Amino acid sequence: CLVHVMRNICAKVRVDDRETIMNEFMQIHQQPNKEAAIKVLHAFYDKWNRAYNHVIRNLKEIEPDLLVFYDYPKQIRASIYSTNMIESFNNVIKRKAK
Repeated sequence: CLVHVMRNICAKVRVDDRETIMNEFMQIHQQPNKEAAIKVLHAFYDKWNRAYNHVIRNLKEIEPDLLVFYDYPKQIRASIYSTNMIESFNNVIKRKAK
């Protein structure tokens, strides 16, 4: 999920660049369709590849899975954008089971 990818990116970049990188990375999720998101993602690669080659390399490896939520209708994208809802539900089940 993009939220966890963003957290991982934060841990691997300089503090001075974090806000800028996160703002640019969030633009991927805000695109109207997958094609626009791919363009923004590749622009992100081009801009930050020189400074953070290891981060960009990791993103390229997971790119097919990174934008999967665009395959679903816009109405449910927000709920599958993050796995937090699923994790929360699993925690409720664990508590009830105990």
